[in-house]
Amino acid sequence: MSLKTTIESEIKQAMLNKDKDRLRALRAIKSQILLAETEKGGSGELAEDTELKLLTKAAKQRRDSIDVFEQQGRDDLAATEKSELAVIEEFLPKQLSEEEVELEVKKVIDEIGAAGPQDMGKVMGVATKKLSGQADGKVISALAKKLLTN
Repeated sequence: MSLKTTIESEIKQAMLNKDKDRLRALRAIKSQILLAETEKGGSGELAEDTELKLLTKAAKQRRDSIDVFEQQGRDDLAATEKSELAVIEEFLPKQLSEEEVELEVKKVIDEIGAAGPQDMGKVMGVATKKLSGQADGKVISALAKKLLTN
């Protein structure tokens, strides 16, 4: 079942349950899917990896917003973003722990034969594709940098 179909059925369920927070988050996801489908040059149906990128982007936007709101002391807005993030994360693949990400980055470094910080771009290219949707790019980058400088 496509993500769009799943989201639509979840929207119906949230309406029946009168769950306004969940409904708002689901509608935001559906909106992004519809925008991507009708984008210039779009084929209509989204591929699974494109859907994953949309969800990852939405989750990242929520995390960034939470950071900003917490810095500004706006706990009410941060709470709203956190509830939306929780709903979005339900549709993302299980996130890897930092140790698991580190193991994967080490494997990528060994596969490529990276020798130092000058190979950071090569490592990041392969690692981000391999761990797409399973780990945040900032975490991958920090671990790659740490492993390449040691």
